[in-house]
Amino acid sequence: MSAASEGLATAAAVVPEDRRQSPFAVALRRLVRHRMFVTGLCLFGVIVVAAVLAPWIAGVDPNKLAMRQKFQPPSETYWFGTDNFGRSLWSRVIWGARLSVLIGLSVVALNAVFGTLIGALAGYFRRLDNALMRINDALMAFPAILLAIGVTSVLGPSSVNVVLALAVVYIPRTARIVRASVIVLREMEFVQAVVAAGGGHWRILRRHILPNAMAPLIVQLSFLFAYTVLSEATLSFLGLGAVPPTPTWGNIMSEGRQYMTDAPWIIGIPGLALMITVLGLNLLGDGLRDVLDPRLRIQQ
Repeated sequence: MSAASEGLATAAAVVPEDRRQSPFAVALRRLVRHRMFVTGLCLFGVIVVAAVLAPWIAGVDPNKLAMRQKFQPPSETYWFGTDNFGRSLWSRVIWGARLSVLIGLSVVALNAVFGTLIGALAGYFRRLDNALMRINDALMAFPAILLAIGVTSVLGPSSVNVVLALAVVYIPRTARIVRASVIVLREMEFVQAVVAAGGGHWRILRRHILPNAMAPLIVQLSFLFAYTVLSEATLSFLGLGAVPPTPTWGNIMSEGRQYMTDAPWIIGIPGLALMITVLGLNLLGDGLRDVLDPRLRIQQ
């Protein structure tokens, strides 16, 4: 082997492994090694699996009444016990998980579309920035849960209205995240080079700016999922969510609060399911932030 060939081989050997892989592969490898992310993914994965398999693992109709079996504690027959109408709490909690995941996905999807669109327009087109951001600021001036309560009070209690209310509440927050990323990317040299070469605005946004703004957006959406699940439970607890007897974690806890002394499992078990979901999503979001945010990334 010639001296030049040996030099090239040595140079290739000292190149970090991360630089010889695609960015996606590098990020995936770091996520797999990140204990917080893996823990959060496992916790949230249990809830998602239960939600998807609800028709097969719930066992009985969540609204089936059995007055002779009311207030049965957790046992081999009734894993999570029964409520004040003798309904299986296991079945109701599992179906409640299905509704919580569905509402969370719906709100996240609406935020991903409309929050990204508004943020991209405000960050890239200076003439639109002031008008769009003032509307955003007006919506963000209200505490999130109070605004959601106000919107659902006007629209009426239902799962669809909960999705619309939470989308109205959280889209402005997503838009600000995207706007901040777009403003930074808009001034970078590679974007200015495309502008100088005559690239169109929409092409620049679609192909050069938005793909590079995905990392903070993904992190934001993961935390948003947790906020949505918690907010939906709060609205259902107040009677502004899905209309009973549709089971949700919030209305199960609302029905069980007057029986806390005699049947604490009615409010405790759905509360535990809610805690596991929010904890898992927050750990998952923290892991994504550590890996995808270059300012916080720990070199492996």
